[in-house]
Amino acid sequence: MALLSRALPVAPGITLWPAALAPEAQAVLLRDMLERLEQAPFYRPTMPRTGKAFSVEQSNFGALGWISDQAGYRYEPCHPVTGLPWPAIPPLLLTLWDEAVGSHAKPECCLVNLYRPGARMGLHQDRDEAALDAPVLSLSLGDDALFRIGGTTRRGASQSLRLKSGDLLAFGGPARLAFHGVDRIISAGSSRLIPGGGRLNLTLRRVTPAQEQPGGAKKDARPGG
Repeated sequence: MALLSRALPVAPGITLWPAALAPEAQAVLLRDMLERLEQAPFYRPTMPRTGKAFSVEQSNFGALGWISDQAGYRYEPCHPVTGLPWPAIPPLLLTLWDEAVGSHAKPECCLVNLYRPGARMGLHQDRDEAALDAPVLSLSLGDDALFRIGGTTRRGASQSLRLKSGDLLAFGGPARLAFHGVDRIISAGSSRLIPGGGRLNLTLRRVTPAQEQPGGAKKDARPGG
């Protein structure tokens, strides 16, 4: 099933596919996600050391989930509140991964961030993964947001992108450790997709390195992969 067509290079290592998912496909994906979120409900993570709560709510899909608490940032196989394993990544997201970055091993984590009006995410790097050769793939659903991405130093120049529902963004290679964040939801109510309003950001990541097989094929390094 081919979904991606028009790719817009943003900067070295950064690619945007505007409207990668049509509204009908967004609705189908959301229904699938809501069923999975019954097993892994949203919760509000806290910052390491300070214990300050995030302004976003989070959950995860996949074999591993990214969490943050006073002990630090890390990946865990189970929900920190329910203790249950994370639900599997929706198949449609795996299709997007295959079409956008198919030469890499499958993602092991889909971090789900829920931005209600007023929520934001400060500039940060995705660097808790051992598989830094694989890009990060990010899908936006719901209200428009002002996304900021820069270089590999916090004080480097950055640019802003207005991400709309259905937009897909990938950053890897020289931009894999780029600082990025969400300045704000800039068009609250621009979408009726998310129950209660707001924006969902789905971030697909490969966490553990893939093993090379004869002929150059890659195999998951995790047991059972």
